[in-house]
Amino acid sequence: MQILDTGDVRLHYRVDGPDDGAPVVFANSLGTDMRLWDPILPLLPKGLRLIRYDKRGHGLSTCPSGNYSMGSLITDVEKLIDHLGVTNCVFVGLSIGGMIAQGLAVKRLDLVRAMVLSNTAAKIGNAAMWDDRIAAVRAGGIESLADGVMERWFSAEFREKPELELWRNMLVRQPDDGYAGCSAAISGSDFYATTATLRLPTLGIAGAEDGSTPPDLVRETTDLIPGSRFHLIRRAGHLPCVEQPEEYAQVLSEFLKSVGHV
Repeated sequence: MQILDTGDVRLHYRVDGPDDGAPVVFANSLGTDMRLWDPILPLLPKGLRLIRYDKRGHGLSTCPSGNYSMGSLITDVEKLIDHLGVTNCVFVGLSIGGMIAQGLAVKRLDLVRAMVLSNTAAKIGNAAMWDDRIAAVRAGGIESLADGVMERWFSAEFREKPELELWRNMLVRQPDDGYAGCSAAISGSDFYATTATLRLPTLGIAGAEDGSTPPDLVRETTDLIPGSRFHLIRRAGHLPCVEQPEEYAQVLSEFLKSVGHV
């Protein structure tokens, strides 16, 4: 575990694998920390340089008050990647992490040679929806939203398992200010026009029972990029890397091999 002081925020990050390995950067979803990727990492090809981090307001990174902009979230990971001396990574982003991926690819194509847009979209929800969610968090904390979030995150089958408690606890232990701040960043973001300009290998992944970013929405965004591919994971909601880690890792590994990253 390491900390990077960007001058604006202190980011908690972790690097696994050899320093000379092909870099893969992971950006996780709203309300989770870097442990989101724990189920799949042991299943990926050996020799990769696996880079994870907690975005601002999440995990062990610092939590500025007030609303965040998507530009700030993109700049945070841009500074981290530059700090690590990485170029030509494959960027794997889930939910808000996928929005960060789109924005970073448009801004710094020298850093991203391919990307995975998992359970995400060019635009997620609308301003009124996010305003309501932010108001609820400010009034009653993340706990007040937790049960509804679990229904969007996971399939009905998974919600019957005791493991659900792990992910509910992860959600409610994130700072309220961080959740609200990142919600504001999502609310103000629309990448349809800019993502459509991208020309790089792209894989879209969706969960068949995703209540946050339904499969059609993920496919619509992925289809903005010519030559992209799309994979639907059944019996999974918004976090298929948790519910179906073997399939998720297999699809990701195949994509890494197809773009010459393994």
